[in-house]
Amino acid sequence: MRDHAARTRVGLTVRQDTVRADDDPRIHVTRSGLRALEFQGRSLRLLPEQPAASVLNGRHASRLRGRGLNFEELRGYLPGDDPRTIDWNVTARTGSPHIRVFTEERDRPVLLLVDQRMSMFFGTRHNMKSVTAAEAAALIAFRVLDQGDRIGGIVFGDETVGELRPRKSRQALDRFLLALERANHALAADAPAVDPAMSLNQPLASALRIARRNHLIVIISDFDEIDALTEKLIGTLSRHNDVVLCPVTDPISRDIPEGVKLVVSDGSLQAELDTSSHQTKQSLKTFASERLSKLLSWQRRFGVPILPLDSGEDTLPQILRLTGHRVSIRKRRR
Repeated sequence: MRDHAARTRVGLTVRQDTVRADDDPRIHVTRSGLRALEFQGRSLRLLPEQPAASVLNGRHASRLRGRGLNFEELRGYLPGDDPRTIDWNVTARTGSPHIRVFTEERDRPVLLLVDQRMSMFFGTRHNMKSVTAAEAAALIAFRVLDQGDRIGGIVFGDETVGELRPRKSRQALDRFLLALERANHALAADAPAVDPAMSLNQPLASALRIARRNHLIVIISDFDEIDALTEKLIGTLSRHNDVVLCPVTDPISRDIPEGVKLVVSDGSLQAELDTSSHQTKQSLKTFASERLSKLLSWQRRFGVPILPLDSGEDTLPQILRLTGHRVSIRKRRR
């Protein structure tokens, strides 16, 4: 009983009737649809050695650290030992050379932060941004488990944050997919507006508590509601972990149609945007470019790579291109 109450508080359970199996997969994901991505994503590579054209390669941003090291023992120096492992403090105290021996961790925890707020429930072509984010998270999660690492996630909406600590098990991955499905199905055009909506800072603070060091943290979001604290949290996380930013955008953010009246809503209020107005169109372009400029400044300052995702096309080919893989898959049937 107490376990059920705790899971409800963090958003890992919802009423069963909120999951609608007959939804268009471009609007809402299902666990079966996410599971079907498992074999498609086996060509992904999330290890430190990346293809030359990958944005995760050291030429483009900070090279992925890989797995951490565990301290094994302190012992006397033997011929053939690497001099760089000498512990000079112990050597000075004892008068004889000593080295520190480390072993590589057997696996590496990966934490996926997946945005399922109402700002992600938007799409003008192909997918909702929320669907693209969920698909990308599932593809990465399957690949992480397949390469022998632990997988965990923070799935957050406007009111709930679901935390799943990294585990190396199929059951942990299934719980993650369930959290994705339920958070995604909580999004609806008639959902009541939440004021104030959750910013990115609360999930980032949760990640900072879970991922002390040597984690790979992938943030999949439209990066709505970011501020100076967001930047501080990103910088703190990247100090001892590898952080990858995956901004999800809609094609309309870079290709605003001429002479079209757009109706946008937060679930209770509506506004009409007339793109025939030069001022309106310029304001929309400025808004999108300023958000991208902020992420690029984080890339330069903290060395975090950026994998931009577009909801206007299939998710897997984008990730393959960005990570330097050849794309040769057939278009997925809907």
